[in-house]
Amino acid sequence: MPEMSVLLPLIGLLMVIGAFAGVLAGLLGVGGGIVLVPAFFYAFSALGYDSPQLMQICLATSLATIIVTSLRSLNSHNKKGAVEWDILRGWGLGIVIGAIIGVAVATQLRSVVLQALFGGLGICIGLYMAFGKSDWRLGDEMPKGAFRAIGSPVIGFLSVLMGIGGGSFGVPTMTLFGVPIHRAVATASGYGVIIALPAVIGFLFADIEIAPPLTVGAVNFGAFGVVVCMTLITAPWGAALAHRMDPKPLKRVFGFFLILVALNMLRKVLVA
Repeated sequence: MPEMSVLLPLIGLLMVIGAFAGVLAGLLGVGGGIVLVPAFFYAFSALGYDSPQLMQICLATSLATIIVTSLRSLNSHNKKGAVEWDILRGWGLGIVIGAIIGVAVATQLRSVVLQALFGGLGICIGLYMAFGKSDWRLGDEMPKGAFRAIGSPVIGFLSVLMGIGGGSFGVPTMTLFGVPIHRAVATASGYGVIIALPAVIGFLFADIEIAPPLTVGAVNFGAFGVVVCMTLITAPWGAALAHRMDPKPLKRVFGFFLILVALNMLRKVLVA
């Protein structure tokens, strides 16, 4: 068990991380996981828990926080009638299947491989946030048939491999097919629940050899508790800010920030 001189700075760092993730989620409509996974990785590494399975802990703990924050967000959006339940029902089963497959794959991969996947996909998401246009369209309505049968599991699968909710992949998919951005963000909060819940259940049974205290399977409940408390406090602040200012320039800046974080993750892979 680490000494209090080590734990207290870590708790303070996790509080800052959770607060930042909450504001970001409310302000830009992106899931906190895109911030939490690399933040957990650097925090746990600094504490001396770097191992071939560290990324599994980061992914699982991030997804655990997403269950709570997505449920809260979904409830809030549903009260405003913004959730497209038809889309959620139509795409939900495939997303769940993809999430389950994602857990099965993630538990078998080494941390360095998951770092590389996070870095590569993070760059793609960052580029879309930095340069994507709100008027880009691939169609006027959400696709069905083969596209949905393939696309929905892919969203669940990739989200689990990155430890994120449905926003980073779900929102662009919906807006590209004509769903208004506010309704896309609202519906993506439902994606987050159905991705994170089965994924976390699976990660609870993962066999992790080197893990921080309060870890069950791959889920670290210490970090989970601190971060959830902070995100529940600060997410409404971000939502309030979004109504007072134009989030588009901030989204572009965060896109570049995310690209830098992803590149640094890839750098660590190369020097590992």
